[in-house]
Amino acid sequence: MPPVPVTLAPSPILEVPPHTTPQLSHTLQHDSSVLTLVVGDDSIYTGTQNGEIVVWSLDTFQRVHSIQAHKRSVMCLFLSEDRSLLFSSASDPIVNVWCPKTMGRLYEIYSTNDSFGDIFSLAYSSQYHTIYYGAQNTSIQWINLRDPDRRVSTESASHPDRRNHRFFDSRAVGGAATPRPTDERYDLIPRPYYVLETDKRASKMFAHFGYVYCMLIANGISGSTSPEDDVLVSGGGDGTIKAWKLGGKEIGPDGYETGIEEIMVLGEDDANSVMSMAVDGSFLYSGKLDGVIELWDLDTKQKLRVIKAHTGDVMSIQMGWGYLWSAARSGTVSKHSTAHYGKYEPETSEGISQKYQCLTQWKAHDGKILSSGVTTYEDKELYISGANDNTVAVWLLPGQSFAEHPTTQHHEDMMITSLREFVSYKTVSSWPEYAEDCRRGASFLRSLFKKLGGDVEMLSADDKLHHPVVFAKFSGKASVEQRKRIMFYGHYDVVPADPKKGTWDTDPFQLTGLNGYLYGRGVSDNKGPIMAALYAVTDLMQSKSLDSDIVFLIEGQEESGSRGFKETVRKYKERIGHVDYIILANSYWLDDETPCLTYGLRGVMHATVCVESNNPDLHSGVDGSYMINEPLSDLMMLLTKLKGPRNRVMLPGFYDDILPLTAEEEARYDDILSVLMEGKGGTGVSAESLKASLMARWREPNLTHHKIKVSGPDGSLISSHANAKISVRLVPGQKVEKVTNSLAAFLKSEFENLESTNKLSIQIDEQAEPWLGDPGSYIFRTMEDAVLKAWDPLFARRSSLHTSGATPAAADNAPSDGQSGTGRCSKLGRPLYIREGGSIPAIRFLEKEFDAPAAHLPCGQASDSAHLGNERLRVLNLLKSREIFRSVFQKL
Repeated sequence: MPPVPVTLAPSPILEVPPHTTPQLSHTLQHDSSVLTLVVGDDSIYTGTQNGEIVVWSLDTFQRVHSIQAHKRSVMCLFLSEDRSLLFSSASDPIVNVWCPKTMGRLYEIYSTNDSFGDIFSLAYSSQYHTIYYGAQNTSIQWINLRDPDRRVSTESASHPDRRNHRFFDSRAVGGAATPRPTDERYDLIPRPYYVLETDKRASKMFAHFGYVYCMLIANGISGSTSPEDDVLVSGGGDGTIKAWKLGGKEIGPDGYETGIEEIMVLGEDDANSVMSMAVDGSFLYSGKLDGVIELWDLDTKQKLRVIKAHTGDVMSIQMGWGYLWSAARSGTVSKHSTAHYGKYEPETSEGISQKYQCLTQWKAHDGKILSSGVTTYEDKELYISGANDNTVAVWLLPGQSFAEHPTTQHHEDMMITSLREFVSYKTVSSWPEYAEDCRRGASFLRSLFKKLGGDVEMLSADDKLHHPVVFAKFSGKASVEQRKRIMFYGHYDVVPADPKKGTWDTDPFQLTGLNGYLYGRGVSDNKGPIMAALYAVTDLMQSKSLDSDIVFLIEGQEESGSRGFKETVRKYKERIGHVDYIILANSYWLDDETPCLTYGLRGVMHATVCVESNNPDLHSGVDGSYMINEPLSDLMMLLTKLKGPRNRVMLPGFYDDILPLTAEEEARYDDILSVLMEGKGGTGVSAESLKASLMARWREPNLTHHKIKVSGPDGSLISSHANAKISVRLVPGQKVEKVTNSLAAFLKSEFENLESTNKLSIQIDEQAEPWLGDPGSYIFRTMEDAVLKAWDPLFARRSSLHTSGATPAAADNAPSDGQSGTGRCSKLGRPLYIREGGSIPAIRFLEKEFDAPAAHLPCGQASDSAHLGNERLRVLNLLKSREIFRSVFQKL
C-alpha cells in the first residue's frame, strides 16, 4: 500500500455555525498528478499528468478503467450534458472523444496548426454537435462531430504524428531533425473508430490575448441570442471573459468560418488571468490568480463583487446546492453563500447582505488543487477535488438545503457510518488497559441494535472480568409455528494495533477510505461483516420481507480464546431460545478475486508445560553439576519427544481418528487448483505441491512449540523453573479431550523416564473443537445461491455454458463485466468450497449446544491483512456481503 496522503485528516480553517467542514468519505490515489476531473452519473473521470484517464466507481470507489489516453498530460475533461460523450485534451495536439461507459475511443481529432500548443479547455454544444477547444496559442478551434467531410484516414499524412513540424522537423543544410519522442506507453492508446481533421478555417485566432484557460456552454446569457441557444463562454490569460454566439457557417472576410461570433467582453480593465468559471442564472463567477473570485452580472455586464477566497490561484469553481465551491493551488477549498437561483432561490430578501460570505474553508490536499466537481449520488451530496498530490478526495457534505440552518446529518451510507464509529472503539480484549474501550464498544452495539429495531440484552457470566456478549433479536413476521430462528455469531473485539511500530499508514482506529478499500483495525475481522449482517436485516425489515427471527450473538473475547463465552451461552440458553441455523463471517477468500465458502476449520488446544525445581535460581558455576536436575534441560528433553522425523507428532494414536479423503473433497481441491494455479507459470510451484500444502494446512493436524520462559535474570543461571507454550491443531475426526488426555499422559510418562527430582505440571489454556460443515446441506446451498446471485456475472459465463450448451469458445468470447481484474472466477460455476487451518472456538460449540448446522461466509479478500498492519476491507465486498446476508436471511 502506498503512503496515504494528508487529505485523510482534513484541517478546518474556517467554520461559520451551523456550517461545518465536510467529512472525507474516500481518497482515490494514483501514481501521477490529477490535473482535471469530471463527474458522471456513477463514475469519476480523472485526467493525469502521465496521459491517463482513470475512471473510479462512485458506488464502490474502485478503479473501473485506466486508459492511456494521450501521449502527454491530460489537461481537460468535458462530459456532454447527456453523459453520452467524454472529451479529453492534452498537452499534445489531439482531442479525443470517448464512450464514458466502455471507454472506447470514438473519435480522434487533430488540428493542422503546428503552433497549437497545449489544449487547456474544452466545451461541447449538443445543439450544434460541435466540440470547441481553446489552446495555448490563444485560439479557439471547433469541429462538428457529424460533418462527414472532416473524416480522414487513420493513416492521414496530415496527422501530427506523421506530418513535418515547421520548427521541430526543420533542418539546415547538413543538419538533422529533432528526434521524435517515443515511449512504450504510446502503443497503449486505443485506436479510434474515426479520425477527424479540423478545418483550417474553423479557427478563431487571438480569441484572447493570452492562453484560453477555461470554457463552458451556457444558455440565454445575452439578448443577442435566443434563451434556448447554446453560448460559448471563454476565459483567458489576458483577464477577459468572452461570450460567443455559435452556429455560423459562412466564411468571413479574413478567410475563417464565422462558427463563433464575439457578443460580449468582460474584464478588459484587468489582466489577471481567468483560470476557472461557473454560471448561475445571469451571474458568472470567475476564479482568478491570487485567490480572487469575481462575480459578474451578465445582464448588465457589471462586476458586482470581488471576493478574496484563497491565498492561491483559484483553479476550479463549482455551483452546488445554492452555494459557491472554490478550490485553489493553496490546497484549500471554500464554500460561500450566494444569491441563489432556481429551487435554491430565497423566498424573501432577508439576509441578502450576508451573501457571498465564506461559510467553511478547509485544507483539503497537501498539494495544488487543480480540479473539482459536485454531484448527488444515491442521496449523498458529494464534493470531489483532485490535486497534484496524486489524489482525488471525495467529500461527504451535510444536507445542502438553502435554509440558513442546513442539516448537519451526513448522508453517508448508514452502514459505513456505523462501521466508522464501531472501528473507533479500541476493543482490544487481550490488553487489560483497553477493558473500558471494550465495554464502550459493546454499549455502542447495544445502542445500534436497539436503534434499528432489535430487542437487546448484555449477557455476562458470573465472572465479571469477561467482556459482555451482546444479544439482539429481530423478530420476523411469519407465524410463530412457521418462523425459523437464524443465529449470526460474531465478535466485537480486535487484536492490538500500534501505529507507532510503523506497520500502519493510517490511524488504525479511524476508518479510512482509500482506492475502494476501508482501512482500520477490525474492519475485516470482524466489525465489517457484523455491520453487513445487521444492515441486511434492516433492509428486510424496511421492505417487510423478514419472515424469520434473526438472533445476533456478538462476543467480546474471541481474539483472546473466547474466555467465558461458553459459560455465558449456557447460562442464558433459555433466553436465547432455540436456533435452526448458525451463520458466521470471520475469514477470507483464497485470493482477491474468487468468492469462497468455508466448510471446515481446524480445532486447537493450547497448553503450558512447566518444569519446576525445589531449589531457587542457582549460579551455574558455583552450584552446577551433574547432580542438579535443571528444569530447562528437563523441559527441552520433553519437548524433543513430542515430534519426530518429518514433523510427525509422536503422541500415541494421534492420527488414528482423522477422516479419510473423499472423492467429493478431492474434487473441491481440483476446483481450487484450477483457480490458484493461474498466474503461477514460471514460479516453479506445481499443482501437486500446492495441493499438498493446502491439505497439510487444512486437513492434517500439527503440533507447534511457541515460546519458552525461564525464571531469573539473564546470565549464567540455573533457572528454578521453565515453561513452554505449545499448541496442537486438530482436524475433523479428532476429539480435543482425547488429544488433551493423550498429551498429558505422554508428557508425564516421558518425564518419569527422566528420573528427575523436579516437578512437572501441565496447564490447558484453551480448547476448541474442529468443525466440518456439509456443503450439500440446505444452509450451504442457500448461501451458495446467494453468493452466485450477488457476484453475478462473475459466474455467468460458466453458468450459461452449462445451461445453454454453449461451446467453450463462445464462453471465452463473452464480455467481461469489469468487476474482476482477470475474470478468473468466471471459469467456475459456483464459489470455491474451502477449509482453513485456523480455529474459531465458538462455532462447533454453538452447533452442539443448539443442535443446529452452521455455515461460514468469508467476506474479505486474501489481501485484507487481518491481524496485521493496514487491515482493510474492499467496499465492494462489504456491499456484496450485505446483499448475500439479505438473501440468506430471507430464504432460510
